[in-house]
Amino acid sequence: MTTDTEFHTTYRDCDTRELIAQIGRGNVLAISGGRVIHRPTGVTLPVAHGYHVSVDLAANDTYTVQRLFKRGAKVWVKKEWTEVYCDEVGEIAYQASCYLDA
Repeated sequence: MTTDTEFHTTYRDCDTRELIAQIGRGNVLAISGGRVIHRPTGVTLPVAHGYHVSVDLAANDTYTVQRLFKRGAKVWVKKEWTEVYCDEVGEIAYQASCYLDA
């Protein structure tokens, strides 16, 4: 996990409505059935069986996409894509949701 200081230097505030538009509503429906958790730096899309896809706006105006596995209070990063551009974020988020293909 990242500390608050590290978190604020790595990510920046994001317009989550614009991010959802860049991912694509069809992709959001395919990934999470339309469920979206809005956060200041991005969104979390719950997939299934404890898996989530997290998309955050990095300080350099690219996105960081993570496949997360949550059990209780513990969170594991199963895979991470960094420096994802806005035109690629939908495809990478969909790939991150395919946890059985990992």
